Amino acid sequence: MNTLLALYQEMGWGLSLLVLATFLLAGTVKGVIGLGLPTVSMGLLGLAMAPAQAAALLIVPSTFTNIWQLMLGGHLRGLAVRLWPMLLAIFVGTGIGSLWLGIDGGKWVVHALGGALVLYSLSGLFLPVLRVPARHEAWLGPLCGVATGIITAATGVFVIPAVPYLQALGLNRDELVQALGLSFSVSTLALALGLLWHGELGGGELGASLLLLVPALLGMQLGQWLRQRISAVMFKRVFFTGLALLGAHLLING
Repeated sequence: MNTLLALYQEMGWGLSLLVLATFLLAGTVKGVIGLGLPTVSMGLLGLAMAPAQAAALLIVPSTFTNIWQLMLGGHLRGLAVRLWPMLLAIFVGTGIGSLWLGIDGGKWVVHALGGALVLYSLSGLFLPVLRVPARHEAWLGPLCGVATGIITAATGVFVIPAVPYLQALGLNRDELVQALGLSFSVSTLALALGLLWHGELGGGELGASLLLLVPALLGMQLGQWLRQRISAVMFKRVFFTGLALLGAHLLING
């Protein structure tokens, strides 16, 4: 129990409450739109702590919720066969990024995190629905995978360009949700290995991350309840607008 609480004791009550509230909100967003837990948590926690520490805290909630997401839908085998070049490239790209860049706590990392959030938000708000012809998947998938991996290693955000690419494959809703869970699971595993390599992920961080499963899962339940009662389109607009403002703040003042 001391291991689980050690990091929170170091952070103090104020920052600990911010962390818990952040994962409750991030889980709620994921419950409504099917993604956003690591993006929201990295963006908000980037205001108060080093990105490497924030990334370490999201490992367990992100892994658990993404594996849960990828196991639902019945399309896992087909998606794994179709997407394995991209998934392998994410792993390789994250490894390259961890060796080359890494979330080392430098000020540039906070600016990079802000830039990634702004780019993702703008793509969510304004990018039209694209379609990737099947003949281009063989080269475009690995290219997007490597880019996603490098951005993941530098910022802890693994949605760019993976999410727009997957959305452009013409998958049905169930397939897309499962494909996102598969991509995020690989990204989280690769990020965890990168953090471990840099000494940023130890027993204290994993224990603190494990406790964050509770607010993340509560948030997901709340989000699923809200999804039946609010406009998903309007929620996405508010979400991406807020994320863009947060990213802009980190980019300019981070």
